[in-house]
Amino acid sequence: MKNKTIALWATLIGGPLGLQRIYLTSRYDGWAWLTPLPTLLGLYGVQRAHTLGLDDTVSWVLIPLVGFTFAACAIAALRYGLMDAPSWNLRFNPGADEENRAGQTGWITVFGLATALFVGATVLISTLAFSFQRYFEFTA
Repeated sequence: MKNKTIALWATLIGGPLGLQRIYLTSRYDGWAWLTPLPTLLGLYGVQRAHTLGLDDTVSWVLIPLVGFTFAACAIAALRYGLMDAPSWNLRFNPGADEENRAGQTGWITVFGLATALFVGATVLISTLAFSFQRYFEFTA
């Protein structure tokens, strides 16, 4: 049984590494293995900016990748958390009862939804602000 609350928190915590796709589908899912790529490229950009400074163009092109990956994972967590029980069980628990407990929403799920909304919005706005600032400093 795939639990909605576990999927939501796996997306928030391990989403940039593809852990939620491994949990929900299988370890042979191609997207699960491709998800860490933009995260690692973005972290390489952060390391490169730390070493070479923010004037390095490659670093400010790579850094937003990690932010957009985290924001996309927050959106996926919201999608999982807001799914109703029959839809969840139909998609991720085929053969189970539509009102199975694994698809129910509890307080931990609601707290995860609030966290996903807060973290996702903060990361997305910060990434956009950083990207636009670097772009306008580069073109000026």
